[in-house]
Amino acid sequence: MQIYSESEFDPNSNKPTEQGLQRVLNRLIQTMQRDALIRQTTNHLRELLQVDRVVLYYFYWQWHGQVTFESLRSEEFSILGSTGPDECFNDEYAALYLNGRVRAIADIESELISPCHRDFLQSLKVRANLVAPVLIPRGLWGLLVAHNCQELRSWSQSDIELIQAGAQTLATSPHILET
Repeated sequence: MQIYSESEFDPNSNKPTEQGLQRVLNRLIQTMQRDALIRQTTNHLRELLQVDRVVLYYFYWQWHGQVTFESLRSEEFSILGSTGPDECFNDEYAALYLNGRVRAIADIESELISPCHRDFLQSLKVRANLVAPVLIPRGLWGLLVAHNCQELRSWSQSDIELIQAGAQTLATSPHILET
């Protein structure tokens, strides 16, 4: 027969409450660290690429997502909270990004893209677009996107490598892998 201490049977013990609070606190800290990393990454990319906007488009459910972070040259370029047209981003597009596709569009007006995609980009005041997938072991977590809103942009190989590095930084972060 095992003998328990009096404190193990103390009805005034707050052990379950303390454990619950600790879990909530740990989750909050993890979220804050994740958010700080994303903010730092988007800000750094916007400065290095010298673009109007860098955003993180996060997929919260099977190709449904929204812009959850943005770094802006000017507040007039804000699209925070924007959702994409779900009919445009389908399994075909997702498969391309799941395979690591990086898409660089110098001018959305002359690029061969679907009318749905063009209309969507025009609604966001995009003129040039650079997109890299954030791939985690579970799949496509999000898209890291750089926009020029006012002028064309011929994206260089170093521009592409920068956005890929930013996406890789996010994809390998334990703060993102655990979400």
